Amino acid sequence: MLNIIWPLFIILSFSFAILFGNLDALNQSIFASTAEAVSLSMTLLGTMCLWNGIMKIAANTSIMQKLTHLLTPCIHFLFPELKEDTEIQKQISMNMIANILGLGNAATPLGIQAMKSMQEKNPDKKVLTNAMATLIVLNTASIQIIPTTVIAIRSSLGSQNPTSIIFPVWIATFCAAVAGVTATKLFIKWGK
Repeated sequence: MLNIIWPLFIILSFSFAILFGNLDALNQSIFASTAEAVSLSMTLLGTMCLWNGIMKIAANTSIMQKLTHLLTPCIHFLFPELKEDTEIQKQISMNMIANILGLGNAATPLGIQAMKSMQEKNPDKKVLTNAMATLIVLNTASIQIIPTTVIAIRSSLGSQNPTSIIFPVWIATFCAAVAGVTATKLFIKWGK
């Protein structure tokens, strides 16, 4: 669908710019936007490298074992079929911790790694397991205590108070996670 919508928007933009004589303004906005995109990308890249490095260091220390142990009751509730698989539990807990810290870019490779591990044990490779569906929902909802990516974006765009969104982010991500997990558990129960 997006393969249709975005080209359509681009064609319409160029058409209106030509029809109404705003081609010069269109060119200026293109160059200004590319400069802003590069600046924003560099800011996000720095933030992403910092937190990916911290997560890599944490993965090789006892901190991850302690955090995994702390998240074990939550993981057992969300992923009851993985109670015996401590390696996948560790991967899921690292993914959850990265999401909680607002490190969506660091959480993505961790989530992919957990999904690959679950897929290896999946008896029907063409159908998601309940645990895989739950992990997708958790990653989409992504409860965040420190929304570092959003704060970095707001900071790079000159916000006077880039951290003012923390409390609304807590509410939104918590509500999204509760709604997503509830819906997933209900669908899993009805699907049996």
